[in-house]
Formats: sequence, structure tokens, C-alpha cells
Amino acid sequence: MESTAATTARSILLPLALTQFVASFAASNMNVAINDIATDLGTDVTGVQTAITLFTLTMAALMIPGSKLTDIWGRKFCLRLGLLVYGIGALIAAVAQSQGALVLGYSLFEGVGSALMIPPVYIMTTVFFSDLAARARAFGVISGMGGIGSAAGPLIGGLITTAISWRASFILQAVIVAAIIILSRRINDPGVQGEKPVFDLGGAILSSAGLFFVVVGILQAGTYGWLTASQDFTIGGTVIIPQGGISPVWLFVGIGAAFLLGFFLYIRARERAGKEPLLSTRLFRNRTSNLGLITQNVQWFVLLGSSFAISVFLQTVRGFSAIETGLILSPATLGILISSARAGRMARRFSQRDLVRAGFVLTLGGLILLLLFASATSRILAFVPGLFVLGLGVGIMLTASVNIVQSSFPEEDQGEISGLSRSVSNLGSSMGVAIAGTVLVSAAALGNQA
Repeated sequence: MESTAATTARSILLPLALTQFVASFAASNMNVAINDIATDLGTDVTGVQTAITLFTLTMAALMIPGSKLTDIWGRKFCLRLGLLVYGIGALIAAVAQSQGALVLGYSLFEGVGSALMIPPVYIMTTVFFSDLAARARAFGVISGMGGIGSAAGPLIGGLITTAISWRASFILQAVIVAAIIILSRRINDPGVQGEKPVFDLGGAILSSAGLFFVVVGILQAGTYGWLTASQDFTIGGTVIIPQGGISPVWLFVGIGAAFLLGFFLYIRARERAGKEPLLSTRLFRNRTSNLGLITQNVQWFVLLGSSFAISVFLQTVRGFSAIETGLILSPATLGILISSARAGRMARRFSQRDLVRAGFVLTLGGLILLLLFASATSRILAFVPGLFVLGLGVGIMLTASVNIVQSSFPEEDQGEISGLSRSVSNLGSSMGVAIAGTVLVSAAALGNQA
């Protein structure tokens, strides 16, 4: 007969996978509705890009503190609390009448909700699926749903925006979240046994501030340029950097790097003093895990950055509608579906490192195909090979890299490594959207003016 643990593990997989889907969907579905949202709220493409970037940035900045709270408050509690906060944010965004209200509901509430609900997804999957092949299949489902949420977000968002309104996409998210809360009642999680960890407020502030300033710095490139400031950079009427000086991008990035260095020194000092830090420095000494973390950052950087750039290009340069843009991006969804569905089988035949390398090569190949064959005047079919190969590569990396990272540490470290893993992934997403918006979108606009 089947063990109770195996039955329990399977019963929790659906709500966990749906949780990852809705968070990933939220990061990409707005791409195809950029023009509609900008027109409706009286803003522009940059305003919508800022909201998307702030959403992923909020997740990146708060994922490590959120994961520590998972160990303190309990995995199931944090999952359901995060879902509740996320659902409230979706409803606020659905009725937003200004960019500020959109940022409040979408970027902040949904971002905070995601930071609470995503770490438990990866912690419980690692704990409940102890066998490597079974864990690979489980992460294949979860990572596949995450990839599908990101890749299919434009298609689903395009259909909803064209048929109803972009606001209906947020209503859909709220409905999915309500369903997950109901399904999550079946989760029987004993939680972390023994003494509860102490929340490190100082570490949380330093890590969040560092990530915030790095991404906000990149966002400044769209206004001031990358190397030299194209206009005066002022704060409160005082010119901080005159036109022609170094771009404020590097001022913000430098501040962020200083905070992150301070964070590392701070947690190391706490460890040496016998105090519990927000994040243990031993997590950075595992080479296998570091490979997975770098891969996660790159794959989400590529997936979200390329999705945003292509969506804006198709809508602003080629004049396609939301649904047309979503359909053009669907080959990437198909590629992710195929590779994620075969995750368990591939895990039995190949090592996780080989899968990461193969996924990286395919992803790079997909980007090269897009650069070679997809241009401002090319036919739509020219986008298909590159997007499909890109989806295959990202799908392979999504599952393998998560499995590598989570499997590199024992159960007592799952809270910390899950937060670090998701923070690195969302940092890649926010940087991908930020750089795509400041470089590729600006280039497209200049091309239109020529």
C-alpha cells in the first residue's frame, strides 16, 4: 500500500504548484496590456514598466525575510497569509484608477504576499519529496507551472485584455488565490520542530535596502543614460549630479552594493558573536548550490527580460494587439511545457549539472536565433524557432537548478536557502525587466522617431 507520506505529498502538490503559477503569471501577463493600462491610467510605457519592476523587486527584497518568518510562524500559516495579502492586492489593482493605486495593489501588496507564500512552496516540496527522482518530478511540476505562468502570461493576459479588460486579469488572480486557500486546508505540515529562530531585523533591512538600490539604479538608465547623465540629477531642488557627469545609475548601484557588503559583514559578525543571523554565511560556501543560484538568476533574467522586450516591441513598433502579442509568444510556453513534463525522466538519466549546462546552451541558442531572424520587418514565423528553443532551455534549467539548490542542504536549512533562492530568482526578473525597459524599449522608441 502507498505510504501516508507519499499520499500527503501528492495532495499538497496542486496548491503549491498553483501558488507558483499565480506569482509568475502576475509578473508577465501585464506585458501584453501595456498600452491598454497606460492609456486607462493616464501614464506611459515607462510607468507600467516601473510597476512591473517594483513587483519583482519587492519579492526579491523581501523573500529572505519572508523565508525566515516561515520558520518562525510556520510554513502553512505563511503560505495562507501570503495568499490572503496577495488576493487583497489583486483586488486593489483591479479597481485602480491611477498608477499609484496600481503600484499599491500590484507592486506592493502582491509583492509582499509573494514573499510570504513562495518560500513555503519550495520548503514543503523538499521536505515531503525525499527521493531525488520524485523531488525532480515535483519540482518539474512546480517550476513548470512557474515557467508556464511567465511564458503563458502574455497569451492568457492577451485573451483576457482583448475579450474583457486588463482589470479582469487581476480578478482571475484573486479567484485562483481563493481556490488555493481552500485547497491548502488539506496540507498537514508539522512545521519546524524545536526552538524557533529569532528574526534578524538589522539583516532584513540591510539586505532589502541593497537589492532595492541596485534595481532602482538600473531603472534610472532610461532617464539619465548608462554612462554620463543626459540631464541634471536633482533631489529636492538640489543638483546632485550635473548634466554630463557620471550617470546616477552608478550612484544607486554603488549604494546598493555597499548595503549588500554591509549585510554580509553584519551576518558574519553575528555568527562570530554566537547570534543567529538572517542568513547563514555557510549557504554561500556550497559550490553546487552557487551554480544553481547563478542559473536561476540568469534564467529569470532572460525569461522576463525577453518577454517584456518582445511584448513592447510587438505592440509599440509592430502595432499588434494584446492577444496577437500573446499568441506570438506561445512557442516559448510550449517549449517550457515539454521540458518540464520530462523533468523526472531527465533527472533519472542525466545529472542535474548536465541538465543545467544543456538548458543554458539551449537558452543561449534561442536568443541567438531571435537576434538572427527576428527583426522589425521580419515575418511572425521568424520568432517561432528562437522562442521555442528558448522555452526548452529555460524549462530544463528551471527544474534542474531548483533541485540542485534545495537538495544541497538538510531540512533545517530549507527556510534560509528557499528565501535566498527565490530572492536571487526575482532579482533576475526585476533586473531583466528594468534593463529591457531602459535599453531595448528606448531603442525601439528611437527607431520609431527616425
